[in-house]
Amino acid sequence: MEAVLLAFGACVLGVALGAVLGRKTYAHELRRMARFLRDRDPASNARLTVNAPGSGLHEIAEAVNGELDRETEERVRSLRAQQEFQRDLSSLSHDIRTPLTGAKGYLQLAREELDDDARKHELEAAGARIDATADLLDQLFAFTRASDPDLAIEVAPVAMRPLVESVLLAHFPEFEQRGWEPVVRFADEGFTFEGDAAHLQRVIENLMVNALRHGAGAPVIEQRGQSVTISNRTSDPRAIDVERLFDRFYQADTARGTVGAGLGLATAAKLADAMGLRLSASLEGNVLRFTLEGLRRA
Repeated sequence: MEAVLLAFGACVLGVALGAVLGRKTYAHELRRMARFLRDRDPASNARLTVNAPGSGLHEIAEAVNGELDRETEERVRSLRAQQEFQRDLSSLSHDIRTPLTGAKGYLQLAREELDDDARKHELEAAGARIDATADLLDQLFAFTRASDPDLAIEVAPVAMRPLVESVLLAHFPEFEQRGWEPVVRFADEGFTFEGDAAHLQRVIENLMVNALRHGAGAPVIEQRGQSVTISNRTSDPRAIDVERLFDRFYQADTARGTVGAGLGLATAAKLADAMGLRLSASLEGNVLRFTLEGLRRA
């Protein structure tokens, strides 16, 4: 009996000592893990490890490492976005300096020019380059406003056909110069979008300007169901990356030297999103199509 009691006592003592040692081991491991997280360099790729047995600590380590991985991915995305934005600003700065430098050169020539006709031509050329600079700055301002999360939106039913026709009328001289005759087809003459009239006009205006600058044929504006599409032929479809058309400062074909900062489509997409609409693009052969659609009718 004494032997049994001694064995039982030894067993109990062993369990108690094991529990004490286990608690000390876990406490030590938790302190080590806490110290790692406290002292870890935020830019480090080091991950939390577990030296003690037990599924609980391993689950904690996996959860913590998952959060560290997500934090690292977010930091990398933010860094890439910042680098991309800096490159974009550098390109925009170049785009702004170029016409200003040209204007300065023409003004210098005009000051030294003795012939009145030549002076007039040089002053007109300088004015055109100043206008181009103003257009770039206007695009940047419009994009900044469209990106504002507090952008004022006055939602109301907006009849789209009259709006489209007013934009086309404003560009009539440019269409006439190219010999283009836009086509307007509305299945529902009274079709409306629920949105802000001024912002909707800006969206259509930017899409029309894009068609004029980069298109190779008259635009076709069609309404079917809940959408309005603007499409026209493009001379070099291989130069267009449809996935990037709505990226800020993206320009599909810089070799042609067209005026613009690559902000018009980005601004249009942001305005559409702010109104609960969706603007998408597709390329079918040599036809570039933009589709503006809403989930509900007014």
